[in-house]
Amino acid sequence: MAIATTNTFNLNIGEIVEEAYERAGLEARTGYDYRTARRSIDMMMLEWQNRGMNLWTIESGTETCVADTSTYTLADDTIDLMEAHMRLDAGDSSNQTDYQLTRISTTMYADIPNKLSTGQPTQIWIQRLTTTPQFTLWPVPDDTQTYTVVFFRIRQIYDSGEPGSNNMDVPKRFIPALVSGLAYYIAMKKPESAERLPFLKQEYEEQWRLASEEDRVKAAFRFVPWTGYT
Repeated sequence: MAIATTNTFNLNIGEIVEEAYERAGLEARTGYDYRTARRSIDMMMLEWQNRGMNLWTIESGTETCVADTSTYTLADDTIDLMEAHMRLDAGDSSNQTDYQLTRISTTMYADIPNKLSTGQPTQIWIQRLTTTPQFTLWPVPDDTQTYTVVFFRIRQIYDSGEPGSNNMDVPKRFIPALVSGLAYYIAMKKPESAERLPFLKQEYEEQWRLASEEDRVKAAFRFVPWTGYT
């Protein structure tokens, strides 16, 4: 018996919509059926971003600081920053050094007595605004050297777009969760599929659990108890 030696299977958006409609006991027949399904996909991607961190959306970035400038704008599709470090002597193979910036809350930043104090930044306050999220450094960068903020950001999942031939901005291992979720979303809109809602919801949550548990950092992590005594 011959066995295929390829692993290129994927579903484009048109095929995802067809599979989801079939699971909901329906058939996509009109242009509106596809349009409302794409809208549901994009809504579901927003839901996934609220469910937690999606590893494939983590991207690295840098921001070169300007002396006496404390606040910097991030890309509009930035959800949050995972990590932020200050880099000294960027590009110098002998002296380049990174150190972690301490993230502080709005209250902690508000409590800083002198927000105009300059020096080598040690703290970062991140504002997750509706558009143009930004971060503020303290102390304000001085002009003694060039500081570079090196960060890992979580970006939004890309939209489905209009062509049915598009692929979604998700790893292939998330396709089962995507199809199951879309079937559930579609069934919520169709009274004739109401009886399938409990099953479709259960299947969606199960597929999401399987995918999200696999999509995790697998590096070793160790907790060290601290008693408060030296």
